[in-house]
Amino acid sequence: MSLTVCICLIWITRRAVSHRLSRKRALDVSLIIMVSGFIGGRLFHVLYENFDYYRQSPVRVLHVWNGGFVFYGGALLAGLLSILFLAYKNKNDYEKYLDLFAPVLSFAYAAGRSACFLAGCCYGKFCDLPWAVEGRHPTQAYAVLWELGVIFVLIGCEKVPREFRKPEALRNPGSIFYLWMILHGLGRFFMELQRDDFRGPSLGLSISSWISLMVVSLGLFLLFRKPTNRSSASAP
Repeated sequence: MSLTVCICLIWITRRAVSHRLSRKRALDVSLIIMVSGFIGGRLFHVLYENFDYYRQSPVRVLHVWNGGFVFYGGALLAGLLSILFLAYKNKNDYEKYLDLFAPVLSFAYAAGRSACFLAGCCYGKFCDLPWAVEGRHPTQAYAVLWELGVIFVLIGCEKVPREFRKPEALRNPGSIFYLWMILHGLGRFFMELQRDDFRGPSLGLSISSWISLMVVSLGLFLLFRKPTNRSSASAP
């Protein structure tokens, strides 16, 4: 995970330079993501997945070396704080910074799921498919392959000049990030259907499945909403 963070920081600074955006601002947002993502991921695990365990001994919350993080918990808190920060510091072009981070987030997620695969957590249901791992769906590998595909889609869309992009919604600032929300949410939703580890209380679906559907819906709304008061200037 430390190696992943280093790679992401190098990549995001280079992307900021190539997109003619502030490298300092990109690193500020990266710091917000790292700190709030860590805190949010831990708190979601503690409060939702295993609250009784931590209530018996609250000091265990600090034992982060034993594991116990939830991606969506970190992503939601990091996303909220990052958007608020960007909207305050770069009100007119904050969506360009969102586009800057989209493929980097895909890479970070794929690397994280690779770690899950090595650790044996987040495993899938029993199956007898040729690619089964110890008789189970390798859901972590599914997520890695899906997210790597998402990276190629996002970068491919970026390479096409805005004026030539179809559909028209992809021409607006922020569209690459909103496309990531849609594709990531879809991939996570279908992966959740194959998960067999403890998913916490549910209402027919796991909480991560419901969040995934919300992310997809929000991404669709943001991508196809009317671009009122939004700058559609072409990015470099």
